[in-house]
Amino acid sequence: MSAPTNIFFCDYGLACLDPKLVKPDNFFSGGFHVPGNTSNPSGSSVTSASVAQIPGLNTLGLTLIRFDFAQGGLVTPHIHPRASEILTVLEGSLLVGFVSSFPENRLFSKVLEQGDVFVFPIGLAHFLSNVGNGTAAAIASLNSQNPGFIAIPSNIFGTNPPIGDDVLAKAYNVDKSIVEKLRAQFHS
Repeated sequence: MSAPTNIFFCDYGLACLDPKLVKPDNFFSGGFHVPGNTSNPSGSSVTSASVAQIPGLNTLGLTLIRFDFAQGGLVTPHIHPRASEILTVLEGSLLVGFVSSFPENRLFSKVLEQGDVFVFPIGLAHFLSNVGNGTAAAIASLNSQNPGFIAIPSNIFGTNPPIGDDVLAKAYNVDKSIVEKLRAQFHS
């Protein structure tokens, strides 16, 4: 039995859509104009328009993200292991940056204003922080429908089971009590 030739939108284990059943809503997501809730410890919100929200993105290799920031808000240092990201500031002032790979570990950082664009290369640790006097917002596009998101602090201190105190104390050249204090932030 041969595979059907009229099936498309298949990738990453997602269900295929029969072209006869596809509707315009499979290519649509509303609500990106609505700011996200920033009343949380990070003071930021991330709203995604990915294949999970827009089935028509399946196999297209795209994800769109809206960031909203309270004054002083932060998107923690993180990595997208499968995507580069291009960010455009909609309003406010954002300090953004990424760190090159070892051994240089060079910081590439800039304060962006409305309309400015910045690129984060694939797999490099990067961050966004609102350094303005009010709220801020930005839109980013990633060149993968499954970019991944590895938040560095929780990836190190929030593991289950935990990475051993001895390992982290030695890795960060700190006392184990500091490791315990940092870990407590992620295991409450």
